[in-house]
Amino acid sequence: MSFKDHFSASAADYAAARPEYPQALFDWIASVSAARGRVWEAGCGSGQATRDLAMHFDAVYATDPSAAQIAQASGPDNVVFAVEAGERCVLPPDSVDAVCVAQALHWFDRAAFFAECERVLKPGGVLVAWGYQDIVPPPALAAANNAFQDDIRTYWPPERRLIDEAYADFEWPFEPIQAPVFAMEADWPLQRLLAYFSSYSAVKQYRQAHGADPVAAHAAALAAAWGDASATQRLRWPLFVHARRKKAG
Repeated sequence: MSFKDHFSASAADYAAARPEYPQALFDWIASVSAARGRVWEAGCGSGQATRDLAMHFDAVYATDPSAAQIAQASGPDNVVFAVEAGERCVLPPDSVDAVCVAQALHWFDRAAFFAECERVLKPGGVLVAWGYQDIVPPPALAAANNAFQDDIRTYWPPERRLIDEAYADFEWPFEPIQAPVFAMEADWPLQRLLAYFSSYSAVKQYRQAHGADPVAAHAAALAAAWGDASATQRLRWPLFVHARRKKAG
C-alpha cells in the first residue's frame, strides 16, 4: 500500500529531534488495558513511543510503512519492528490487548485502519491514539517563533489540519474511554529546538520550493530572544488523547 512519505528523507533528524511523551500517558494506557500481553503500535516512526510501551507490555509489535524510519528505530528485546502499513499488518485476529498510534493517525486511511483494529484487537482491547499540536514557547520567544511559523504555514501538508483540530471529527469505532489531560513538556537548549524545527515536514517542503532554509533564516532572531544558547527553556505542546474499547465478548 502506498503512503504519504514526509519523513523518510530526514529519518535520522526526526529520530533525534522529536520530543518525548509523558510517562503518565503510558501508565494510564496500561491501567485501562484489560491485559498487558501484546500491543500493536501502528505508525511507530523511529520508536519515540515504542520504548515506553515496552516498559508496560510483555511484547510490542511496532510497524511503520517507512523503511528509513524503521532503520532508525530501536527498542528492548520485547519489541519487534516491521515495515508495514497501518492499514494492514500480519498479526492474527484477536491477538493484541491494545493498539496505539502516536502522532500518526492523520496519515492513515482511517476506515481501513479501524477495520484492522477490529480484526486484531481482543474483545475488551483498547485503541489509544494521540497527538500534539504547535509548540508553545516561553513568552519571550513568542514573537520570533510566530514569525518562523508564519513563514512555513502554507507548506504544511493538508493532513496537518487534522492535528490542529485534535482529530475532532473522526468516526471512531468502539466505545469511548475518558482520558485525563496530560502535560507534554521539555527543557531544551536552543540547538535542540532548532533541530526540532528542522524536522518539520513543512520545512522540508519550504526548502524544496525556495532552495533556502527557513530555520537558518530565523535562527538569529530566535537566538536573540533565547538569550544564553546553552541554557534550557521550558517548552510545551498541547497533547490530545482519544481512547476506545472494543466490546468484550
